[in-house]
Amino acid sequence: MIVVTRLNDSQFAINPDLIERIHENPDTTLVMVDGAKFIVTETMAEVIELVARYRSRIVSLAYDEKPASPPQRTLGLVTTGSFEKRGER
Repeated sequence: MIVVTRLNDSQFAINPDLIERIHENPDTTLVMVDGAKFIVTETMAEVIELVARYRSRIVSLAYDEKPASPPQRTLGLVTTGSFEKRGER
């Protein structure tokens, strides 16, 4: 999430993956994929930089993660013969 500022100086966090486009004429408007629009005090360049830093941080965290440990149990195939017929118990 990135934190941006509304025109009334309140801040809110937004998922940058859902930003479809950014307009700057003269206020910066974030247009979301669902059509919602948010006017923010940050410039277009600042929003783009926030998004770039966010994505960079995500990639960095992904490379720092250790591989998941192998599962404790293994999964096997289930054959149709192993199911009871309906009504039999």
